[in-house]
Amino acid sequence: MPIKIALADDHIMVLDGLRNALASEPDIVILGCYRTGAALMEALGKGMSPDVLLLDLQLPDKTGQEIAVDVMRHYPGTRILILSGVDSSMVIQDMMEVGCKGYLLKTMTDKDLLVLAIQSVYNGKIFLEPSIRERLLEGMLEAKQKPAMTKRKLTARERDVLQLIAMEFTNQQIADRLFISLRTVENHRHNLIQKLEVKNGLGLIKAAMEMGLIKE
Repeated sequence: MPIKIALADDHIMVLDGLRNALASEPDIVILGCYRTGAALMEALGKGMSPDVLLLDLQLPDKTGQEIAVDVMRHYPGTRILILSGVDSSMVIQDMMEVGCKGYLLKTMTDKDLLVLAIQSVYNGKIFLEPSIRERLLEGMLEAKQKPAMTKRKLTARERDVLQLIAMEFTNQQIADRLFISLRTVENHRHNLIQKLEVKNGLGLIKAAMEMGLIKE
């Protein structure tokens, strides 16, 4: 039987590229393509049942981690393969820890590697390309050298807020993107300053860089 997959990415060109790349694969069938987490969850709720979900981390309405957790909680038969441009070792480790079965970088992935990853995840294996495995190892070593900056001091939501702060989003923009109140964002910012032992927003940006949330 062919492997049934679904695609979730907010870029039409990426979705079109994936469809074209996989169209000639007789053992893979694309059930649907979705540009938001809400559209994906609605389709799943109506009975769309993919074996493998190719999920981008940067959808406009929900974080990739939120979507992954929802899918695995409500549709455990669907295995998740992350296909993203985010190459932060901390983010990669987070996604694997919540239960995703594979992680590919868009910039490093060709058709053959993509097909191999889909097949491996479908068969219950963990799939990480060599560059990802190396990055995870580097991240583990850095975490040991900087115990005060370990991600486990922060909640998932605090990491989301910190990443957006480092990307120079305003408090209101963060609130709008994460669908939380402005006061909640301000509270998160205060807690981040306390937890990471910095004095201001510049210190938060530096901390985000050291934690691998963004590149310098």
